[in-house]
Amino acid sequence: MKFVMFRTSKPKQYNYKPRYYDPAKEALERKKAILGLETKLSEQEELRNRMSARWRQKNPVEFGEKYKRMSFIVYGSIILFGIYVIFFTELIDNMIRAFGIIK
Repeated sequence: MKFVMFRTSKPKQYNYKPRYYDPAKEALERKKAILGLETKLSEQEELRNRMSARWRQKNPVEFGEKYKRMSFIVYGSIILFGIYVIFFTELIDNMIRAFGIIK
C-alpha cells in the first residue's frame, strides 16, 4: 500500500441526461388527458390534471376577484365612517375649538 500525504480527490461523477422538452406537445397531451383521450402522460400527471380541472370548476372566482371585492368593501366602510364622523358628530367642532381657530 502506497502512502500519499497530499492527494487531491477525483471530482464527483454524476449522470446528466438532457431531455428534449416541447411545450406545445406537453400542452396537447394535457388537453387530451382532460378530455379523457388516450395520452402518454403518467398516472400522476393525469391525476394532477383532473384535480386541477375540478378545482377550477368548483372555484370560478379567482383570488384577485375576491381581493378586489374585499378591498372595495373595506375602503367604502372607511369613507362612510369618515363622512359620519365629519358631518354627524361634534368631534370636528371640538377639535376646532381646542386649537382656537374659531371661538
